[in-house]
Amino acid sequence: MTRPLPGAVVTPDGHQATTTATATATYVFAVCHGCDPAVLTGLAGQAAGAPVRLLRFGSLEAVVQDVPAEMFGEEALRERLANRAELEHCARAHHAVVAAAAGRAPTLPLPLATLYLSDERARAALCEDENRFRSVMGRIAGRVEWGVKVYAAPGRPPPTRPERTGPPAPAAATATATAQTTTTLTATAPPETTTAARTNTRPGHAYLDRARGARRAREERQEAGLNAAASVDRALRDIAVAGRRLRSHDTGVTGAGRVQLLNAAYLVEKGREADLIGAVELLRTSPGYERVELEVTGPWVPYSFVDGGDLDADQ
Repeated sequence: MTRPLPGAVVTPDGHQATTTATATATYVFAVCHGCDPAVLTGLAGQAAGAPVRLLRFGSLEAVVQDVPAEMFGEEALRERLANRAELEHCARAHHAVVAAAAGRAPTLPLPLATLYLSDERARAALCEDENRFRSVMGRIAGRVEWGVKVYAAPGRPPPTRPERTGPPAPAAATATATAQTTTTLTATAPPETTTAARTNTRPGHAYLDRARGARRAREERQEAGLNAAASVDRALRDIAVAGRRLRSHDTGVTGAGRVQLLNAAYLVEKGREADLIGAVELLRTSPGYERVELEVTGPWVPYSFVDGGDLDADQ
C-alpha cells in the first residue's frame, strides 16, 4: 500500500512540504465504507476545533481532519512523539476516532500520523489502493482483534515433580485431554543433596556444581516458559480466524524482571469472544502453566490485520 511516512506532509511530487503557520494538512485516521457522518460529530481528533469528517474517494470514505501543518511536520512530530505523554495522547485520540467509525461501519485503521498536503492529494493516493482496501475490509468485517501476552512469572520456585521409575513417556503423552491445554511444562530444580555431599570434600568443585545447576535451572525454566507460550498460541489459533505473533517487548517496556515470552494478536469472529477468554482461563489453571502469566486485552479494531496480518512479524 502506498502511503506517506508518519508525520510527513506530502507534496504532489512525493516530497515533504515546507509548511507555514497558517497551512493545514489532511490527517487520515481510517478508511471505511458506509459510515454515518453523525458518529464523528464532537470527536476531538488530533486538532481541537477542527471537525472530524468523511472524505469520499471512489466507493469508499476516508475519516479525516484538517490539522496545523507546522505541528505535524516530520521534525515537529518527532519531538512531540518522543515525549511519552504526547505519544499516548496522540495514540488515544487516533484510536477514539477509529473506534467510533468501526462501531458503525467496516473500517480499516491507518497508521498513526498518516498525513497529506491536501484533501486532493489524500484522495488521489487513497484511490490507488481502493481495491486493496475493499479486500482487507471484507476480511476483517464482523471480526475483532484480541491481544494476548505471556510473561515468565517472576519470583516463583520451579515446581517439582516425582522422579520417573520407568522409561520416559513418549512426546504424545504430554498432551492433555482438552484442546486448549497441550503440554505439561514444569522445570525440575537440580537435586541439592548431591551438591551438599560434595561440599564437604571438594569446595571448588561444589561451587562449579552450584553454578552449573543454577544455569541448568534457568535454562529449564526458560524452555518450559517458551513451550507454554507456544501452547497458548496454538490453542488460540484454533479459535481465531487468524493470528499474528508480534515483536516481543523488552523489560524496559514490561518492567524489570518481567520477561515477555509471547506478544500475539488474534482475529476473532464477533460472538466467539467468550470462547477465547474461556480458553485462556482454562490454560491459566492447567498443570504446567504455573511458571507463566497470561494477559488478555480487547476487543480492539483489527489494527494488526490490515497489512499481511495473517503472517507472523519478525521476532
